[in-house]
Amino acid sequence: MAGCGSCCAETKRIEDRRWRRVLWIALAINAVMFAGEIVAGLAAGSRALQADALDFLGDAANYAISLGVAGLALHWRSRAALLKGATILAFGLYVLATTVAAAFAGQIPHAETMGFVGIVALVANGAVALMLYRFRTGDANMRSVWICSRNDALGNLAVLLAALGVIGTGTAWPDLLVALIMAGLAIWGGLQIIVQARRELVPSQPQDDRPQHSLARTGL
Repeated sequence: MAGCGSCCAETKRIEDRRWRRVLWIALAINAVMFAGEIVAGLAAGSRALQADALDFLGDAANYAISLGVAGLALHWRSRAALLKGATILAFGLYVLATTVAAAFAGQIPHAETMGFVGIVALVANGAVALMLYRFRTGDANMRSVWICSRNDALGNLAVLLAALGVIGTGTAWPDLLVALIMAGLAIWGGLQIIVQARRELVPSQPQDDRPQHSLARTGL
């Protein structure tokens, strides 16, 4: 029995190291993509690109929080997940409000820039999502990181569709529609994280000593 416990502890330590390594890589990718995409989004006049850039910034902050609580007891990880869920929810509401305001401006975005940056962002987020896929059924903190990466990849596909729509229609409405969709994804993802984190914090369900990867087996 002692040998089994030692083996499980060693496996958990290996998984924790892998988790931290993936988070550091994801943090670096998201920070670089935010810097490039926010400049491109402002230059192209694209609300979808700007929303996607802010999403990169939010994810970089979320990965940093996850690194700070990795290996701590579940109640600390769940509290961090609550903070991340609230941040994602606030981001979604902000994008929703600014997109509605931009609908009255009438500026047509530069579709070619949208398409090029969208492809680069999709490759970056696809790589991050593949690295994080194995951790998608962990606790609320781990699941929140997976939800972020999944939403990002879907958002990049939507940006590419928006670029095609702008070219085809000659209007800004495809760009604005995609920004609204991204806001909806952020709002829904934030609510999911908050619900699971609150469930893990219920006192009648002590889970602090359970392995991270045995929690929340209900995948998205």
